[in-house]
Amino acid sequence: MKNPYKKTLTACYLGFVTQAICANFAPLLFLTFHNTYNIPLGKIAFISTAFFFTQLLVDLFCARFVDGIGYRKSVVASEILSASGLIGLTVLPELLGDPYIGILLSAIIYAIGSGLIEVLVSPIVEACPFDRKDSVMSLLHSFYCWGAVGVILFSTAFFAIFGIENWRILACIWALIPLYNVYNFSTCPIRHPAEEGEARGIRKLFRIPVFWVSIVLMVCAGASEISMAQWASAYVESALGISKSIGDIAGPSLFAVTMGLSRLLYGKYGEKIDLLKFMIGSGALCLVCYLMSALGQHPALGLAGCILCGFSVGIMWPGTISISSSRIPLGGTAMFALLAMAGDLGGSIGPGIVGFVTESSGDSLKAGLLAACIFPVVLILSTCLLKMAGSQKQMSCAAEQ
Repeated sequence: MKNPYKKTLTACYLGFVTQAICANFAPLLFLTFHNTYNIPLGKIAFISTAFFFTQLLVDLFCARFVDGIGYRKSVVASEILSASGLIGLTVLPELLGDPYIGILLSAIIYAIGSGLIEVLVSPIVEACPFDRKDSVMSLLHSFYCWGAVGVILFSTAFFAIFGIENWRILACIWALIPLYNVYNFSTCPIRHPAEEGEARGIRKLFRIPVFWVSIVLMVCAGASEISMAQWASAYVESALGISKSIGDIAGPSLFAVTMGLSRLLYGKYGEKIDLLKFMIGSGALCLVCYLMSALGQHPALGLAGCILCGFSVGIMWPGTISISSSRIPLGGTAMFALLAMAGDLGGSIGPGIVGFVTESSGDSLKAGLLAACIFPVVLILSTCLLKMAGSQKQMSCAAEQ
């Protein structure tokens, strides 16, 4: 018989593609917003800040209220909000008196949808009756990478053919994906990750040592990934002297491609690989990549470090979720929401540290990337701690005795 949960998996794949659209489409238009609406670049930069801060608030909301609302209602709402925000970009700047308010409001709307997707999709897949959950989870998260690459490349081609002045049409085209996925999530089977009343609350999670190690892992995973991803274009252009058009492809795009390949490979061969060992190896490779980018004297070496860094961070986020799910099987929505919040927190802290050190060292981006080496180092140490600690019984039950 055909597994009905394959439709659920397809919906979750498109959920992560939707999140990639929400996170990556508007930044491609920042300069266009500046030129079209005369919005200062400082205010435009706040759009990204508002996006990630909104996601953090959504993570906290989900930890408390999603179980009561229900997974299906919440995940359907995530797609509706994502599509509404994208369509809002095309109409609200003109409808409202201040175009900037319209853009910011649209970004907040689709950030709410993106935040819900981030929290809900992983536990939905975790609850599905699939074998090799860690491999399925890795493959699932690879769709964010393919979505990011698709948004960058397709949008670039669209602007080249039809002109960037037609960006509103493209925004509506991208909105079709979450609108279609509303149907998928409305009709696919969805299981709750923990039976009613069995899931651990936030207070119980805080008493489990392995949960705190997982939080540290997620902060480091988010920081290791986003620090390089956000600064890749600037690094390739300024530190390596490569033109911006080539830099956007050689930097962020290839970073996302290698990150997706890492998740795809683990998704296919994960049953033959020890996840903790793979995480330690990925952390070590990430450290080497940051050192190559920060200390490499030849541009090709620095570029290689930037691109390979995507491969090294690929398993960190989904791997931490799989480790947490296996060691805290009754973590429930609260656990997934707090892990997502920790990842977003790392994604906010990491690039900020890189930027601060870069400015403090005379605009040396290599110095900023050197400072970011702390994140893969802490991730390696935390994963080694988990490996030495042993089974779930040793760590999870210790707090309950």
